[in-house]
Amino acid sequence: MLPSRIFTFCLIELMRIRHDQSELYTRAIQPVLWLLIYGETFTRIHAIPTGNRPYIDFLAPGIMAQSALFIAIFYGIQIIWERDAGMLIKLLATPTPRAALITGKAFAAGIRGLGQVIVILILSAILRIGLNWNPLHLIGAALVVIISAGFFACFSMVLAGLVISRDRLMGIGQAITMPLFFASSALYPVSLMPGWVKAITGINPLTYEVEALRGLLIGTPTNLALDFGVLLVALIAGITAAAALLGRLARG
Repeated sequence: MLPSRIFTFCLIELMRIRHDQSELYTRAIQPVLWLLIYGETFTRIHAIPTGNRPYIDFLAPGIMAQSALFIAIFYGIQIIWERDAGMLIKLLATPTPRAALITGKAFAAGIRGLGQVIVILILSAILRIGLNWNPLHLIGAALVVIISAGFFACFSMVLAGLVISRDRLMGIGQAITMPLFFASSALYPVSLMPGWVKAITGINPLTYEVEALRGLLIGTPTNLALDFGVLLVALIAGITAAAALLGRLARG
């Protein structure tokens, strides 16, 4: 029964997109601007050394990870809204395990993040970015994005369970998204970072997502087993923590 309930909660989340598709279009603007303006500009001026590959090729996987992060990190606001609307307490009154509710929302966040990745892949094809279009590599990249976005959605729901308030969560979400982004290898190689930033990069899940995407899509050296392992452990830990705090959030 657990997989079917996870699928049901995931489907409910995704059905909301059918009623308001404008969010997909508006969220697609930012990654497009990153590639068209930032990527094209820094490729021309050669400001960031990326070996024998154009900077925009190096950047594309990082923007994929960033897009999924920015969608997932505010998922906690939605669950607070459900609490305020009285929906959460009704869901918790059912025999459905709390982990199923969290997991369903996490995978829905991953699929929504995957929608942004598809936009970037289409733009990459138009700009002739040198990605690996092998179907197996694309499937692997999709799994990386879904797992990573799922973790960041769980992380957001953990924060929701701690701070209770939408306003506080919005402020915290805005405060941590850019540090997570800049303290990863999304925009520049780790070798260019100062030592203290490298230390943060090593514990930043976004770094492992970016490195896995680069290994799959542009062939940079990486340890895919380590990348997937870290992301899976982070996702499981996030689901466990968010499920544990769900009751506190419902009472808040």
